[in-house]
Amino acid sequence: MRGSDPQQMVIADTGTGSGSIVSAETMPNLPIQVRLSGVNAARVVYRSVQPGVGEREVSGTVFTPSGEAPEGGWPVISYAHGTTGIEQACAPSRSASLLGASALVQGYTTAGFAVAITDYEGLGHPGNHAYLDNITAGYDVIDAVRALRTVFPDVGTQWAAFGGSQGGGAAWAANELADSYAPELDLVGAVALAPGANMVGLVDKAIAGTLTDDQGPLLQWVLESLARRDPALNLDDYRSGDAAQDWAALTGCTPDKAGAREDAVHRLGDKDFAPKSDAAADALRRALAAMAVPQGPASAPMLVAYGDADTYIDAAWTDAALEQACGYGDIITIDRQAGRGHGDVNGDAVNQWIGDRFAGVPAQNDCT
Repeated sequence: MRGSDPQQMVIADTGTGSGSIVSAETMPNLPIQVRLSGVNAARVVYRSVQPGVGEREVSGTVFTPSGEAPEGGWPVISYAHGTTGIEQACAPSRSASLLGASALVQGYTTAGFAVAITDYEGLGHPGNHAYLDNITAGYDVIDAVRALRTVFPDVGTQWAAFGGSQGGGAAWAANELADSYAPELDLVGAVALAPGANMVGLVDKAIAGTLTDDQGPLLQWVLESLARRDPALNLDDYRSGDAAQDWAALTGCTPDKAGAREDAVHRLGDKDFAPKSDAAADALRRALAAMAVPQGPASAPMLVAYGDADTYIDAAWTDAALEQACGYGDIITIDRQAGRGHGDVNGDAVNQWIGDRFAGVPAQNDCT
């Protein structure tokens, strides 16, 4: 059963600055079980004014439960999605099922939460996607909450950030930024599953030829994303062999390009992404360090769950990021899971942990 064509929505007050609305439209083609739940939904383009960067336009989707909001407004989950690609067409908001996130929307709205899902800049709307740039994505996650509240005024100020993989780093960054960037909101906690907190280690592994089969294609997206945003970056300093030959195929993300990308991935050589000079290696390390977390203390407690067999993000990198964050005095519940990889991290504890934060229960602190 298909819905109808999206309709432009009239927003009484579109706001100004971060979280203000450029456009909003209905979402009649969500999965039928989501529509039948009575959820209020909008696909939005909103503004994010990132310090030091300026105003950006970002797309996303926002939802509230049916019925009357509780006193103080609906509490919020701002969901940061995992890697989908670096092209505009790779956005959750371009998919009827939100690339699988519609089930999460249904679950949280049924439980009485409003939900905001940023696409991240450059996905779903013109712009260059800052792949694995946790800081930029963190701003997108926060401003999605503001956009949600602009569209649906019955949404409250209490919110939690939740993400996995790329979104885990985004949720972590949002936690660091929240107090200073969005003091009008009340962040109760952040959940980061298998977060790409600090990926600087990719450089040494590329040089040594020890990137995993999953890390090579990931680094290709990082490099292409960086080059689109920094004209001074010369991709030929970082690509050789089949990587250079198959660069366009490796960049694809949509289903029609999946076969060509998979074939190109299988042809990659061990050192196809090795920087060709010390200067190129150092430049990439600096770029990755600028995108990493932690950069400072967090605003609220955090749950970090990750596997020690992750083939995308070395567990040692996450260990080091957590040690640094603990050094800032953060309150972190750490769940390092033996034998788990990247996509099979057990998140069963997430909803209870989030519920406890909204209820004001003190979080377990594994930093001490």
